[in-house]
Amino acid sequence: MSIAAEPTREQTRARYPDEEGYVERGGVRVFWERYGEGPTAVLLFPTSPISHSRLWKAQIPYLARRHRVLTFDPRGNGRSDRPADGAAYGYWEYVEDGRAVLAAAGVDKAILVGLCDGGGWALMLASRHPETALGVVALAPCLPYLTPPHSNYTRFPFADPLDTDEGWAKYNLHYWRRDFRGFLEFFFSQQIPEPHSTKQIEDCVGWGLETDPETLALADEEAPLPWGSTEEAEALCQAVSCPVLVVHGELDACQTRERAEAVAALTGGTLVGLEGAGHLPQARHPVKVNLLISDFVESLERRTP
Repeated sequence: MSIAAEPTREQTRARYPDEEGYVERGGVRVFWERYGEGPTAVLLFPTSPISHSRLWKAQIPYLARRHRVLTFDPRGNGRSDRPADGAAYGYWEYVEDGRAVLAAAGVDKAILVGLCDGGGWALMLASRHPETALGVVALAPCLPYLTPPHSNYTRFPFADPLDTDEGWAKYNLHYWRRDFRGFLEFFFSQQIPEPHSTKQIEDCVGWGLETDPETLALADEEAPLPWGSTEEAEALCQAVSCPVLVVHGELDACQTRERAEAVAALTGGTLVGLEGAGHLPQARHPVKVNLLISDFVESLERRTP
């Protein structure tokens, strides 16, 4: 069973899409948009259903000046459906949603760009379907089991009632049901630690409120992981044959530098560290990220006969 997304009033955009539509897989509709007419396509993967494609709002107008930019809302947020089954939120489902968006837009090959989960999905698509990938830009990539999780993240029982709601105890289903906004405000304050980030945090909280605790719990806690060992995660990275750029914010409290280094080493890619940047560098340091993506795309264009 899937629940259709309710339309919401959005902020004025710097650029509106040139084309939009839905792809449907397994009864789940996923909303996508295209910006620009350039010869090279750039697919911006979403991250988990805690946000949607407006996470890239600072990249779309800049990149669409020269490139064909594709975005989609993840199943579970935005204008995409909210499946009521945890299996529908497995990692490979988002990967195949991305491939379906490419097909719907008439794109054979693209630069695949993703943040956190989306960075993992970009790498997974390049690994399983190398014919679709001109290159990958992975910002703070999340690949389960590749390296140990970040030490800043204190894990509490998710489904059990707790006697505290301090700090990471807010990552708890009962707290989400009581105060979902409070969780989102805490979560994004951890992911965007840079000074003077009130607007970026408010944006992310607003996007998070377009889903609900039950949907996010399915996606975060009930979805199957794509593999079960470090060896499998390493093998996936080693199977990526296209050029790879990995970007890591030095203040990232979600994904470790060791994980970014591992992705770069295993894919033969390049690692760029951003001093003073947290987990969402595309939101807080858009000029740096835009230039990194644009320079990467243009370097690949120069290689193409």
